[in-house]
Amino acid sequence: MDLLNTLADKGLRRELPTREEALAVLATSDDDLLDVVAAAGKVRRQWFGRRVKLNYLVNLKSGLCPEDCSYCSQRLGSKAEILKYTWLKPDEASKAAAAGVAGGAKRVCLVASGRGPTDRDVDRVSQTIEAIKEQNEGVEVCACLGLLSDGQAGRLRSAGADAYNHNLNTSEGTYGEITTTHTYADRVETVHQAQAAGLSACSGLIAGMGESDADLVDVVFALRELDPDSVPVNFLIPFEGTPLAKEWNLTPQRCLRILAMVRFVCPDVEVRLAGGREVHLRSMQPLALHLVNSIFLGDYLTSEGQAGQADLDMIADAGFEVEGAGTTTLPRHRAEAGGGCGSHSGGCAPCGDGPEAEVSPEEAVPAEAAAASAARTDLVSVRRRGAGTDLAPNA
Repeated sequence: MDLLNTLADKGLRRELPTREEALAVLATSDDDLLDVVAAAGKVRRQWFGRRVKLNYLVNLKSGLCPEDCSYCSQRLGSKAEILKYTWLKPDEASKAAAAGVAGGAKRVCLVASGRGPTDRDVDRVSQTIEAIKEQNEGVEVCACLGLLSDGQAGRLRSAGADAYNHNLNTSEGTYGEITTTHTYADRVETVHQAQAAGLSACSGLIAGMGESDADLVDVVFALRELDPDSVPVNFLIPFEGTPLAKEWNLTPQRCLRILAMVRFVCPDVEVRLAGGREVHLRSMQPLALHLVNSIFLGDYLTSEGQAGQADLDMIADAGFEVEGAGTTTLPRHRAEAGGGCGSHSGGCAPCGDGPEAEVSPEEAVPAEAAAASAARTDLVSVRRRGAGTDLAPNA
């Protein structure tokens, strides 16, 4: 297909596709799905080889958020029966983080519900970052605390934070339909503040909220313009008790097309397969590894993922390898521009910039086997273990 050859060539040159080309990827048929995956996979291997970076989430403060984000189980007015607890102590958070690191995670993501941190919250998180860094040599730490006020990003950076996550989630044009208590511009400003403070920016999206193809392309192009080092792609988990509980719009095939489109638009960026992969990709998860170079290990903030060992087995069985702590995640040209492994002390081994031999996805999935999406509420499991509980975490 000429379109896919063109997109692969552009990705190898780090050239931005047109909006029409990005939309065309989302419009491809199931008959062309493996060709789409193979073309985007060629771009993924050019910049990231066959490495998969593991990330681990620690929910520092769960539930009771004053914001009204429709997709979120922690939102104002949520009736989802999730864990609710106030701030973990630094030693509790560090213990939770250590479980993820022991499971192979290279980055620990510290998340707290709320509109944004107070200065006291920043102090608390700074102590947590320091504890994690002291007990886990070489680990990257990303903070995700909501909207930042002036000076807070710099204080997190001084405490040892390597990155800051704040997702755009959806297109600017439809943002007001998802959230009313803050604006799209607020989110963009927080990403800018993180970048200005020297933090590696992490910003992504949520697919499956009823958005159009044009909305998906809009938000991915906006992310490309923001130029974060990592782009997490979440697929909506329709929690009962939230406004989007009935939004089951995704098939495994559509998820793969979305991931391919993101890879073509952001060829040399860490594209992370994030929340909802087990619910919506299901048995097609291994194919997604040909498109993304990063995943979360184990559980998410308020939902449970598949067993951590199953993640590791999936990576190995698909012919990929877990990225080691001594390897720089980003391609050399991005790492030298200020991105990279996230370690501000330097000393990371460079990753390969050269292309590898093309490898096609291992298994074909007949188009006729793709069924219309149905509600799989049986796959939505609220987290009852790990941070905020007395049970061992899933790592």
